Amino acid sequence: MSSPESSAYENTEAAPHGGPRRTEWPLFEIFIRGQHGLSHRHVGSLHAPDAERAMQNARDVYTRRKEGVSIWVVEASKITASSPDDKGHMYDPADDKVYRHPTFFDIPEEVGTM
Repeated sequence: MSSPESSAYENTEAAPHGGPRRTEWPLFEIFIRGQHGLSHRHVGSLHAPDAERAMQNARDVYTRRKEGVSIWVVEASKITASSPDDKGHMYDPADDKVYRHPTFFDIPEEVGTM
């Protein structure tokens, strides 16, 4: 019978000394929607062999006090993100649309403060 430790890693390769080398499980990012929230928020990360196990582990780790009503697990390698170095290139188009800024509009005096 194999030990739980050895069966936990299905993908192994030969290590330089000839023995099995463990490969790391994929990293999953965990998002939880709270009881009174409308959106999910990132709460952490964990390694798991697949999305189903990641969901179970996320439930056990991040919702121990029944604070969540929905869990999203996303394999980190599947996320496409912009780089902070690209912020000028990415967000420059917003600068030429002044109508999107509230300072562009004149607010009548009778409206008062908003």
